[in-house]
Amino acid sequence: MKIKSLVISAATVALASTAYIGLSVAFDDDSHDWGDYQVEDRRSGYTYRSAETRALQDDEFENPGMVGVDHGAELWNIAEGSEGKACADCHGDASESMAKVGATYPKFNAASSKPINVEQRINLCRVENMGAEPFKYESGEMLNMTAFVKNQSLGEPVNVVIDGEMAPFFEKGKEFYYERRGQLDMACSHCHEDNEGNMIRADHLSQGQINGFPTYRFKWQKLGSVHRRFRGCNKNIRATPYKYGSDEYVNLELYLTWRGRGLPIETPAVRN
Repeated sequence: MKIKSLVISAATVALASTAYIGLSVAFDDDSHDWGDYQVEDRRSGYTYRSAETRALQDDEFENPGMVGVDHGAELWNIAEGSEGKACADCHGDASESMAKVGATYPKFNAASSKPINVEQRINLCRVENMGAEPFKYESGEMLNMTAFVKNQSLGEPVNVVIDGEMAPFFEKGKEFYYERRGQLDMACSHCHEDNEGNMIRADHLSQGQINGFPTYRFKWQKLGSVHRRFRGCNKNIRATPYKYGSDEYVNLELYLTWRGRGLPIETPAVRN
């Protein structure tokens, strides 16, 4: 009897969730020229935000995420670890050496035989080249350094490799995106494809593009990684989230980055 009750409850919740989205009013702005923020049918989350939020992101002095970028610039020049090195000792001026880096990750790492993202690349440099302790994944130091590195690619079109050694990981990420999970039995695609532009919880559902991460969210009142967003989505559909930096999330990050190919790096983006 208890099992039957649980099944009914889950089905009811899922139906209510779907109905809540389906009865919403769509975001009617198809006639707007979004410039670089739209490539063919791919639109940045920027295009789903209010004019006030877009203006906040566009203003380098008002964008709250730039505080993290400034701190990352400081970290870039701080020598740490047994080797007494700073990032700048190997990479020099970040505006030159990191100019397109943020637009090309995740990349295949031969040592681990799998893709790694920018956060993992930073920690590899810290451990192997600086002899320093790795940053904790969602720490302020990691978020700010990642935001600084990706900000050097601001405006660069997203362009990741998905063939060759990357192909099987791309397929795993794609499979994750379309796989139903959790008590609500939902996949990423149910929100970001089937209901893109509709309202949910007083907010517009975007296409789920990730070209602006690390992103400053009003909800978080700070920068957050794309893996934090993945974990939040998993929790919303009553699914057990994976760990930060997990293979599952890196593969999903690869697929979603490709999904937004051609869109500009916006880090740090500002979102609700």
